[in-house]
Amino acid sequence: MTFSSRPLAVFDIDGTLVDSRASIHRAACEAARDMGLPEPDYDRVRMIVGLSLDHAMAVLEPGLDAEGLARFVAGFRASFNRMYAEGHEEPLYDGAMDHLRRLHRDGWRLALATGQNRRGVARNLARQGWAEIFLSSHCAEDGPGKPDPAMLHAAMAACNADPASTVMIGDTAHDATMAVKAGVLPLGVAWGFHTAEEQIAGGARHVAKSFGELNVVLDGFARSYA
Repeated sequence: MTFSSRPLAVFDIDGTLVDSRASIHRAACEAARDMGLPEPDYDRVRMIVGLSLDHAMAVLEPGLDAEGLARFVAGFRASFNRMYAEGHEEPLYDGAMDHLRRLHRDGWRLALATGQNRRGVARNLARQGWAEIFLSSHCAEDGPGKPDPAMLHAAMAACNADPASTVMIGDTAHDATMAVKAGVLPLGVAWGFHTAEEQIAGGARHVAKSFGELNVVLDGFARSYA
């Protein structure tokens, strides 16, 4: 099989491109409150971001039985549905859209790999310009969630890429571990849910402190790959 000569950048969404820190914490707190559970602090919530929702909520409240977990997951979703009904939309991080446009203009292929469900992915692809920029999108509803490498394997297949030409860019150790398992370059960003140290422990080769720094790292990868 002949692969494309253009590099592929696969992006996480929450905490990498979109600032969903406040809304995810709010939804977890509202879901817990509805069930009479203590509201989790932000530090507990941030550690489960990126996992599929069922897995994430089970990690957050490991003592729940199957029925309780189903209610907890439903409560989390209901909280987000209320937010969206009120017109809420998580903002992009400053510089995110310019960064994506710049990569697209420079010939990179772009894809998404996220712990969101398909409905959440569709909501994000409705953002101005996203549907034209991203060649494919992959989420936990499509199969195993992070840190299983299934989403990255699917992204490479959809974009005619191999591991040597692919970079995974995320903000959590789950993203980095997924990348390592898929044999692609794991890169992190410092402005999301996990610390740089946590991401490096998960396998991240570099954690960028800005989109400008990320551009430099990706330029170096593109040169070495070419």
